[in-house]
Parts: sequence; structure tokens; C-alpha cells
Amino acid sequence: MGFNEALQNMALKAVKHVKDSSIVGLGSGSTVAVFVRTLAKHVKEGKMDVKVIPTSLQIKLEAETLGFKLADDTLIPSTDIMFDGADQIDSKFNMIKGGGGALLREKVLIRASKQTVILADESKYVDVLNRAVPIEVLPYARTYVYNELKKMGAEPKIRSLDKGYPFVTENGNLILDTSFGSIKDVAKLEFELKNIAGVMEVGLFSKHANQYYKAKKNGTVEVLTP
Repeated sequence: MGFNEALQNMALKAVKHVKDSSIVGLGSGSTVAVFVRTLAKHVKEGKMDVKVIPTSLQIKLEAETLGFKLADDTLIPSTDIMFDGADQIDSKFNMIKGGGGALLREKVLIRASKQTVILADESKYVDVLNRAVPIEVLPYARTYVYNELKKMGAEPKIRSLDKGYPFVTENGNLILDTSFGSIKDVAKLEFELKNIAGVMEVGLFSKHANQYYKAKKNGTVEVLTP
């Protein structure tokens, strides 16, 4: 037993939250991709009518291939449940997200959905958040935001692709991966960053999910409720 088995077990447990006629929000990343494939089998076996709202082209393509009905974004306020991964989760259930660049859409769906379930392996769980925070920035404001972050004592770095081209989000924005060291007051920093003109969204998530699933190396899954 290992992480692969644990991820499969985690998806099997989490998928039981989905009810017939649900509108399901889907985050991005490899863990969510495993969940989407499991959800497809669950929906087929249960003969349920489910619509999904993906936050990334990656998961949208996966959902289309599996035959899911895609809900229009006007139905975002009616989202019943959101499933997503995380890059880091601290002991107070705050998160850093945005490694795949879909943080803005993910935050919209997490805020809009009636329930949120986070799926992550045990390596993502830490005492204090300390990895670089993705900050989605309007290209027009790139230099201004960069300078404001430097004034805060942070270390921003523009996200680039393998060949050096800037990474552009599906919203047409840039990402500044920004190091703050250990982040003790997540909500305060999130608020301060959102107050910088030109920042479209920040990868700090202080709103708690309803449940957190932790996949372990030994193949087991722990369910945590804040």
C-alpha cells in the first residue's frame, strides 16, 4: 500500500458526498483528476444527474472526456459542493493554493459553494505555512505590485514556463510566486495583499473547508473536520 492506493481510497470516500442533481465544483491538479475519474464511475453506477463546474482547462478536458455535463458559470452561486486540492495546509486549516495557476477561479467556487472538501496527501499538511504564495496580478500592474511586495519584505518572482516565457493564467493575468517566510497570521496577510491595487487574487485561503482528507503513505486516509 502507498500513496497511489491512498489517493484512490480518498477519492472513494470523498465521492460519497455527491448527491443526485448536484452542481459540483472541481478544482485543479493531479489529486482532483483522480477524484474526477472516481466521480464519473460513481455517477454512472448510481445513475445520477450531476453537473460540474471546472476551474481549469485541465479538469474541464478531463470532465468532457468522461462525459460529464458542464454547468454554465451563471450557476456558480448554486454550487452544492466543491472538491479541490491544496499546496499546503497548516494546523489551523489555512491553505496555500495556486500551484497550477487556477487560484482566482478556485477561490470564487470555494466562496460560492455550500460545502467544500479538500483532498491532499500528508506531505501537504504542515504546522505553519511557509512556501511561496502565488499572487495573480494584472499585467498592467506587474511592476507596481512587485515593488509593493518588496516594500513588505517579501521576495516575489514572476512565474515562467520551461523556456522562460511568462506563465499566463486562464484569466490573462501573471503570477508572482512570493516568499514571506513563515506565515503566522494568514487572514491578515491575505487582506493586506488583496488591498494592493492590481492584485486580482492571492493564493492564501483563510476560509475553512467543511472537511479535509489526508492520504497517507501507508495507504490509509484520515478525515479531518475543523
